[in-house]
Amino acid sequence: MTNATGPTTPRRTQHKATEAQDGHPPLSRGLLLLMAAATGLSVANNYFAQPLLALLSRELQLSTTMAGLIVTAAQVGYGLGLMLLVPLGDLVERRRLAVVLYAATAVFLLISATAPNGTLLLAGTVLTAFTSVAAQVVVPYAATLAAPGQRGRVISTVMTGLMLGALLSRAVSGGLAELGGWRTIYWVSAILIAGVAVLLWRFLPPLRTPIGLSYPALLRSTIALFRYEPVLRWRAGIAALSLASFNVLWTALTFLLAGPQYGWSEAGIGLFGLVGAVGTVTTMMAGRLADRGYVQWVTGLGTAALAAAWLLIGAGESSLGWLAGGMIVLNVAHQAVLNSNQNVIYALRPEIRNRLNSALTTAFFAGGAAGSALAAVAWVRGGWTAVSVLGGLLACGTFVLWVLERRGVR
Repeated sequence: MTNATGPTTPRRTQHKATEAQDGHPPLSRGLLLLMAAATGLSVANNYFAQPLLALLSRELQLSTTMAGLIVTAAQVGYGLGLMLLVPLGDLVERRRLAVVLYAATAVFLLISATAPNGTLLLAGTVLTAFTSVAAQVVVPYAATLAAPGQRGRVISTVMTGLMLGALLSRAVSGGLAELGGWRTIYWVSAILIAGVAVLLWRFLPPLRTPIGLSYPALLRSTIALFRYEPVLRWRAGIAALSLASFNVLWTALTFLLAGPQYGWSEAGIGLFGLVGAVGTVTTMMAGRLADRGYVQWVTGLGTAALAAAWLLIGAGESSLGWLAGGMIVLNVAHQAVLNSNQNVIYALRPEIRNRLNSALTTAFFAGGAAGSALAAVAWVRGGWTAVSVLGGLLACGTFVLWVLERRGVR
């Protein structure tokens, strides 16, 4: 197996250890659903604070900017995990890696649950997000176990679980905060994540894809992919701007709904996030279209819709209907773009799928962290108008990059 650091590496061969038909047990429906649930529970940890920002500001005496940094901290921690931990899936046995990461996440959640101040909450958030990249170990794991003709459907199923986890986390977090305080969600999640670690150890088949690289060489080869894979560069840029635009909405939305215009409680803010769950049906549709060869159309339409959504969201400052409509369109578009990006990247070189996923998702969440940080600044300086302009510009950038990618490919 080559180290995939140069242009001479074979692109679609030498992957006997990575295909379901080469000796791995078939991916059953039950195992697929377990993996989807596992990714959802893992990624949910990064979004618990979003509907609680106003509450955290009051109880821990945090400024608006500091509260916004809690969301940014989750994205930064996740980005570091994507860069430093996910490539290990190409180096060590994947079931053990996934289980260790889930167990560590359960421990780190307890730091947030018991944090007496904003500093320790930030630390717990960063550490939890760092190991929550277990979700991004499970996604290529499922893609590897899937039969080639069903890979799009399998990826879309696991990603549906992931996106539902991200969306439902806000509603559950807000509801539990109303019942038992903001710490409750962290205690509950720690118990659930520990349970997932046990189930994955019991039911996941062992999977190792030896590559003959040291860990430093593995990281270097991951970074080198940006040099030798032009499609990865384009898709990483599209992914980064897409999540940046998406996070602009979800970071600033709490301040809008908790403010004088709406005056909602934490539970109400969390429940409103369920509006975006409508968009999860797009993930399954995008996966099926990818299996039929329409992945580029999915990206193009998704990026265009992402930009159009901000016209509706901008009008949502004083109209709940426009805001809800814009949220639905934004979620549909974002998930379509994400799924198409993954299908394109996973098809490049199956033998290094974890490193490709690491490179793509590191850029993805780096963009998300930047979007969260910029959203807090935009809200302080210009309110919802500034937030809408920022989100719209980032969304337009995704469409521009897709157009440039298609021209470059031609």
